[in-house]
Amino acid sequence: MTADLVYLVAGVSLMLAIVLPALLRRWAVSTPMVLLAVGLVIGLTPLPDGLPLDPTTNRAVIEHVTELAVIVSLMGVGLALDRPLSLRNPRTWRSWGSTWRMLGIAMPLTIAAVAVLGTALGLGIAAALLLGSVLAPTDPVLASDVQVAGPQTEDDHEIEEPDELRFTLTSEAGLNDGLAFPFVYAAIFLSLGQTQASDWWSWLSWYGVGKVVVGVVVGIAVGHALARIAFRSNVPSLRVAERGESLTALAALVSAYGAAEVAHGYGFLAVFACAMTFRSAERSHDYHVAMHEVTERLEQLLTLLLLLVLGIAISRGLLVHLDWRGAVAGLALLLVIRPGAGMLALVRDPRLTSSQRWAIAFFGVRGIGSVYYLAYAAGEAPALDTDWMWSTVAFTIAASVLIHGTLAAPLLKRAGALEP
Repeated sequence: MTADLVYLVAGVSLMLAIVLPALLRRWAVSTPMVLLAVGLVIGLTPLPDGLPLDPTTNRAVIEHVTELAVIVSLMGVGLALDRPLSLRNPRTWRSWGSTWRMLGIAMPLTIAAVAVLGTALGLGIAAALLLGSVLAPTDPVLASDVQVAGPQTEDDHEIEEPDELRFTLTSEAGLNDGLAFPFVYAAIFLSLGQTQASDWWSWLSWYGVGKVVVGVVVGIAVGHALARIAFRSNVPSLRVAERGESLTALAALVSAYGAAEVAHGYGFLAVFACAMTFRSAERSHDYHVAMHEVTERLEQLLTLLLLLVLGIAISRGLLVHLDWRGAVAGLALLLVIRPGAGMLALVRDPRLTSSQRWAIAFFGVRGIGSVYYLAYAAGEAPALDTDWMWSTVAFTIAASVLIHGTLAAPLLKRAGALEP
């Protein structure tokens, strides 16, 4: 892609990021739907040859761009959540009960169901497990329509998130992006033939537990250190919260992610843990609003850019390898597997009404995180880097944008999470 074209696409994306949210507020059309459609139209125009749209030849670029989009979104999600979560207060952990149910029950069930369906459709075990793993996590990047709006900063020190539906969807998206990694690694192990007992012990102890712990611990440590500096440093020039220096949010997310990756932990979990820890310090401070606004703007820009590129890629042949198996797998995930797994997870949750359970179970938005996981796995195990897999994941994302974007407003209104 020429530099001139990059500037043009970036400019269009930025303008759309500014005007579309307000413009589409009254319509049953989401911003991602419009951007995907715009990308489809752009892809039909006579663009220059040699655009880097082939995921199998531009895997590394795709991996790093989507990686950035996800970690920016995770920082925003962590700052937006008003409900506290403290290691020293068991009551706060119980208040996250709906989230733990979705992570501990719905997510593994979704991965298993998609993997079983994949093998029934003729995929190998490694490819089927990878398909389930990359499509299982809900996406914090494209799920803004069903997430909490942002941090509250009233002077009440016990700020609480009253909307259980939006809280569950937001917190689930913040955590399951990191928790999908062990299953992605399991697919990589299978693809590389690492199937000895020692291999699986390594997977369970390190990839399943160790890297999770390292990521969370590093994230908490970075968040605590930055919060201490920003709010309570003995050096006035370092108390950036007093000046409202919102770019600290970007410093925090890259520091947490980089530190966790250097320590061989899961960086996604570290970013979310860092944001939650930072938010817990001076919970009612207006500084959190300023930081959230920065991450939200950057997230919107990256999301719109990626959706435009996805739409262009689809128009230029990204779905050419999609067959009935991929369509069945994607639609089954969105319309049957995720809703069913979500309902099983929440069926005994007393915090939710029946309509709220259905809404949470249904709104498993798939998006940029799935692209990142597939790009990462393809780099680790080249046998998994197939045109069919890319076409199937792209189809599922596009279908999710269309289905969830169209139904977000009416279903949320019915569930009582949207003003009439």
